[in-house]
Amino acid sequence: MADTDRTRQSWNVATRNHNAHKGDQAAFLRAGGDTLFPEELALLGALDGKSLVHLQCNAGQDSLCLARRGARVVGVDFSDEAIGFARKLSVESGLGASFVEAEVVSWMHETSDRFDLAFSSYGAVGWLPDLDAWATGLRRILVPGGRFVYVEFHPLVWSIRDGGRLSGDDYFATEPFFEPVGDYVGTSGKALGAVTVGSTTKNDVPATSYQHTLARVVTALATAGFRLERLEEYPHANGCKVSDALVEGENRRWVFPAGVARVPLMFGLSAVA
Repeated sequence: MADTDRTRQSWNVATRNHNAHKGDQAAFLRAGGDTLFPEELALLGALDGKSLVHLQCNAGQDSLCLARRGARVVGVDFSDEAIGFARKLSVESGLGASFVEAEVVSWMHETSDRFDLAFSSYGAVGWLPDLDAWATGLRRILVPGGRFVYVEFHPLVWSIRDGGRLSGDDYFATEPFFEPVGDYVGTSGKALGAVTVGSTTKNDVPATSYQHTLARVVTALATAGFRLERLEEYPHANGCKVSDALVEGENRRWVFPAGVARVPLMFGLSAVA
């Protein structure tokens, strides 16, 4: 079985597990519930009337919250489980968006669609082996002057383990990693929308991931012809408890304990095609 197929299967199991914790998500959205964070919205800016593609959109919750703000949204993901859930959630929530089941880099190099905005967030390029192909695909799907907005966990966080020691992954690792996609929604609890324990399945399917440094991400975009508008770093992690060294803070964020020297836990960027 190819790496992409195994990774897709691992994400299918993880998606079912994650959604098992979240209760009635359609009712949550119909009642005005929102899954987005201020950092994403600040970088995106006004959305009303804009065409927006949400790349690696997973199960579509964020995509639908973007559509609620007036964008014409297309979500793309390679997980059939995630796309099926997203389409059903769109109908049941009354929030309109289109969802495409496709491997994202191949899709960007093949589609005839063009967008004002491209958006990715939280666990995106770490699943892609070739950042140059990713960046050139991004440039291709944007109209002239279109913008790419990316909010992501800082790649440094995967090095922080054991209560804050640098005992995790090598920041400069070049070989891929092989492990199942974990139940990070269950671990993160209400910060990621978990309202129940839910019925989950052990995920034994190894997914393939990659460690891309922040410099590598920015260089790939620059080489593809993007002009960097903003690059931000943040001392908190939105939603997901990315290290056991963190404690729960306000507004669904995870932070370092008081008195601990902080390092970036997320970055955000905006780049113009």
